[in-house]
Amino acid sequence: MKNNQLFPFERNRYYSGKMLTSPDFQAEQAYFNNKRRFINSIVHGSGILCGLNVFSLDDLSVLVESGAAIDDFGREIVIPESVVKKLSAIPGFSQIKGKETLLCIRYQETPIQAVFAVNQQEKGDSYEYNRMSEGYELFLKDEKEAAEGFRLEDSFFRKICLCKEQDFQIELTMPAAVCKGVLVKVHLELEKLSEEPLPITWQGTLQMPAFRTEDGNHELQMGFEGLSLEKGETAGKDYWVEAEHPQEGKTDLVFQAENGNQLFRAGNGNQLSQTENGNQLYQAENGNQSFQVQIWEEHPAQLVMEEAARTNLEMLSLEQKKDYVVLAKLRLLRTDSAYLIDQVTERGVKRYICAPGWEGKRREYGSYFRENVPLPRGKEKKGEEQVELPTNAKTRWDTPFLSTGILEIPLGTGARKGSICYSGEIMHGLGRGNVYVELGLECCSAETVPGANGNSAVYGKNAVYGNSVVYGNAALFPRETEGMGYVETAVKVLNDKGSFIAAAKLLKNISAPLLTCRWVAVLFPSFQQAWEEEDGEGSIRADTPTVILGIRESCYFHVSFHHMEPASLTYELTEPGSGAITPDGVYTAPGREGVYEIRIYCTDMPVICAYAYAVVRTKQDNGSRQE
Repeated sequence: MKNNQLFPFERNRYYSGKMLTSPDFQAEQAYFNNKRRFINSIVHGSGILCGLNVFSLDDLSVLVESGAAIDDFGREIVIPESVVKKLSAIPGFSQIKGKETLLCIRYQETPIQAVFAVNQQEKGDSYEYNRMSEGYELFLKDEKEAAEGFRLEDSFFRKICLCKEQDFQIELTMPAAVCKGVLVKVHLELEKLSEEPLPITWQGTLQMPAFRTEDGNHELQMGFEGLSLEKGETAGKDYWVEAEHPQEGKTDLVFQAENGNQLFRAGNGNQLSQTENGNQLYQAENGNQSFQVQIWEEHPAQLVMEEAARTNLEMLSLEQKKDYVVLAKLRLLRTDSAYLIDQVTERGVKRYICAPGWEGKRREYGSYFRENVPLPRGKEKKGEEQVELPTNAKTRWDTPFLSTGILEIPLGTGARKGSICYSGEIMHGLGRGNVYVELGLECCSAETVPGANGNSAVYGKNAVYGNSVVYGNAALFPRETEGMGYVETAVKVLNDKGSFIAAAKLLKNISAPLLTCRWVAVLFPSFQQAWEEEDGEGSIRADTPTVILGIRESCYFHVSFHHMEPASLTYELTEPGSGAITPDGVYTAPGREGVYEIRIYCTDMPVICAYAYAVVRTKQDNGSRQE
């Protein structure tokens, strides 16, 4: 019964002697079906109830698991058992136009059980179908066709097209009604319309007298910088503003493009203009655009409930209803003879129904998560409790970063007094910058050092080390250094490479082939960074700013937030060939030694950033790991 008009409801009225015909029985079925579907659509909505997961079995076929869904008309769609389908055998395959398509499911009725008809209505109709089987149909649909039509949720938002050119378009979205004193999101989205491989740079200003940004301004600077997208791809940015209108009512927001122009950059990074090489500068058809937003003085939960409940049946009837439910997005590869399935995407494509029957499972699963609660300014988190910082507490820049290790300086055979020997280049692990390195002799007391009577000493990997290290002039501690041979040391720090070279001048003849020293490196940050931290501005820091890894080893850079709320982070490598890092901050070292820099910054506030360093060494050098 594929009925799209569910109301008004009409049911049979029975009375004595009433003659019942097939239309009466059909009306009886339609009444109960329409009532149930009306409740489904109003109370539950449309989407996936359970199951219907999609997997790619191979390049040419997909597996759809059993499950249930409800379409926009409230009809139940059930797949009783998992089904495998060849992509070329799914309806809609021949209409595929691009690299992506949607796999959808819709309600389908099929008459079954042919029986002999006693009262033939037409000549030749000797059989009728006795039952109607409620089933489903899988089919493929173009994504743009699926997005056409008015959707009910569009009435809750202000969607303004700020710019539309042949290569791209930009759209702004924010709620049509907001709450006073509450942060509200302004979403900016750019979509690439052409296949031209040109990076896009675009800026504009949203003037909003009744709103203020997090910086306290009444103008919101928005834009994209050097975006490179393929045709059909989108990129978005979120901005947060607060309504501070003195009273309830409507307020105007005005968008103004930078200098009235939309900026577009060419592939070489040069800005296009009418005077550069005769290229065209894209200009907005309307330099300024304005729209209105309603401000209410109430709680957001109350506002959302009221706005959603304002929907009437006339609005529901205007909505472009779909007789299908989207299961997945398929990304395809075109060959000379066929389409191949490259990727199956479900997250962000499917629409799920929050069924009451699953509340217990959702509550149990949700108990393993806890929303991050921002710490008040001036507090640090210690375990599960908050600890107040004293007003004169030192910032992290007051404590230098340290790194230490052991190095060996080869002396050769029969090193004589006055000889100068050098170590190889040592990576100190603190990255590039202002680093101080000091060398010391790690030694035992005279009673425990072999040959402490002055005749011999032990150096290198077989040395016996004790609990003291002598830095500077070893002659001032003759008891500890007797028999080790006095040396004068110096260090050359290569700030641009994150390494150093040690030198030793022998003040006595030494027969040992190696001189073993302990080194300590100290990193002092710049005064500008220290000033910014003491000024109380928000900052981030890698908990372990320097790690020492073997070739192709991995580690995770955990970041702490200081004087700011936790925010989304972006990790990037500052130089090519530095390995790889995931969006979650998991770094994998490259296949060669070196010191590699990782930049970490807040995605929405790139000016707030920190740097981490990975010192990559082969396994045999791991004896000098950072302690």
